[in-house]
Amino acid sequence: MALANLKGRVAWMFEDEDFDVDQIIGVKNIKIKDPDALAKLCLAAEEPGFADKVRPGDLLIGNHNFGYGHPHYPPMIGMRQLGIAGVIAESFSPGYWRGEIAMGFPQVACPGILTAVNRWDEVEIDWHSATLRNLTQATEMDFEPLSDGDRLMLEAGGIVGYLHAREEEEASQC
Repeated sequence: MALANLKGRVAWMFEDEDFDVDQIIGVKNIKIKDPDALAKLCLAAEEPGFADKVRPGDLLIGNHNFGYGHPHYPPMIGMRQLGIAGVIAESFSPGYWRGEIAMGFPQVACPGILTAVNRWDEVEIDWHSATLRNLTQATEMDFEPLSDGDRLMLEAGGIVGYLHAREEEEASQC
């Protein structure tokens, strides 16, 4: 099974290095569990009405070490509830990367991304060629290909699907 390409608009650009994703909903809201409530909180302090502007498939752009700190799941649960399809960043915090890949949420390490796109540009991630296409500006650039393990985990929808697939594969070999 091949990983489906991502195609969507740049809904937000996080320009700060070492961005702590907890700020997306505000640290005081980190214990909220309801995905709809989390979605309404996403970036509300930065741009009231942000949640109403997002369309399914939209993407987030980040700077270096995106996800730094002690990333909790609620901010990105809220973003996924809004329809955000993935994050493209200059680089990622390892703990954040691992957690979100395990949740089945696509992450793309793409050095130079902050200067290659503008907010609301339409972009496409071609996993097969490891190419990001900015469809609005008619440009393209390479990104770092996923490791085999990360690709398989995303294809399976996260770690649970990945482990079930491995279990089934092992059982069929007996």
